[in-house]
Amino acid sequence: MGNINVNRVPLQSTIRQPLTSKQVTSPKQSFLQHLHEATVKTELKVSKHANQRLTERNIHITDAEWQLVSDKVSEARSKGVNDSLVLMDQAALIVSAKNATVITAMDRKEAKDQLFTNIDGTIVLN
Repeated sequence: MGNINVNRVPLQSTIRQPLTSKQVTSPKQSFLQHLHEATVKTELKVSKHANQRLTERNIHITDAEWQLVSDKVSEARSKGVNDSLVLMDQAALIVSAKNATVITAMDRKEAKDQLFTNIDGTIVLN
C-alpha cells in the first residue's frame, strides 16, 4: 500500500472587532438603562425665545422656584405629559416636558384671559 502523507495546515485566526457596550448589553439591561434615562431628572433649559420673554416682561424666578418647576416638569414627564402649562404666582410658562425646555413665558396678568392650546398637562405652583 502507498504512503499517505498528512500535512497540517494552520488555521488562520479570524480578526474580531471588540464588542461595543451596546452589543454586550442584554435586552433586560438595555430596558433598565432606557427606563433610568427616561425617569432621571434632567436640568430644565430655557429657550432663547423664553429667555427674551422673561427679560422683556421683567419676570424674575428664583433658583429655588426653578428647581421646583424642574422637579414638577420631570414628574409630569414620568406620567406621560409632553407639553405643559406651568402656573406660578408671578408667571405662566409653557414647557416641553419631553425636551425639558421652557418654550415661552408671560406674567400672570397677561395670562389671565389667554387660551392655551397644544398642552396635555398643567402644573399649578404656589
